[in-house]
Amino acid sequence: MSDNISTVAPPSVIPEPRVISTRDIPDLLRAGLHDFKRAPAFGLVFSSVYVLGGLVLYAVFMASGQSWWFIPVAVGFPLLAPFAATGLYDVSRRLEAGVALDWSAILGCVFAQKDRQVPSMAMVIMLAFMFWVFVAHTTFALFFGLQPITSSTADMLLSSTGLTMLAVGGIIGGAMAAVMFALTVVSLPLLLDREVDFITAMITSVRVVTLNPVPMALWALTIAALLFVAMLPAFLGLFLVLPVLGHASWHLYRRVLP
Repeated sequence: MSDNISTVAPPSVIPEPRVISTRDIPDLLRAGLHDFKRAPAFGLVFSSVYVLGGLVLYAVFMASGQSWWFIPVAVGFPLLAPFAATGLYDVSRRLEAGVALDWSAILGCVFAQKDRQVPSMAMVIMLAFMFWVFVAHTTFALFFGLQPITSSTADMLLSSTGLTMLAVGGIIGGAMAAVMFALTVVSLPLLLDREVDFITAMITSVRVVTLNPVPMALWALTIAALLFVAMLPAFLGLFLVLPVLGHASWHLYRRVLP
């Protein structure tokens, strides 16, 4: 077998999505953990970009005296996770194909995506992230006006008005997260693996979700819960969780689009 995998797949018809069950979710996590154990260095390096990005954002907010605004940013940060895992998809693809892993080939594959459809998909994700931050700021302003955020903000958030704001923000954020999940859960590995446009990839991803509403909802909740727990210890848990979820997402793609 060749030592290299072409970064541009030949045009091909997208297979019909398969039906999966909730019993597949543990299998996906085990497969993701297995890939991470086989190539831990790649997982740690790719996840470090995500971890360092979170720490830099936190430092910027702390230095500017706007630490409370880090909360909506941290909540929306997982929206960027699918794009951050692009390199992990290629690692799993190579492990699956029995192709030797080397940094030049994998980084070259990731870099080569700039000439394909992944940047367009990344722009969609970034716009969604920035829109979420705007919505969070707007929601706060609607409930509390233009008063500055101070150390007493914790008391504000725990007041009846604050709790109502958090509930409204949670509903809006949950709806946005659900839409972005449906658009990206399969689209990014599909764009890496096949020569399709990003609109087709998003439509295919939505089809997969609508065909498997319960398993995909469980997968979304699993991702959200694991990322939330991983971010608590200064983002350090992401060194493990992000690679496992990234590899597992590749196996999900393979399972629903064989």
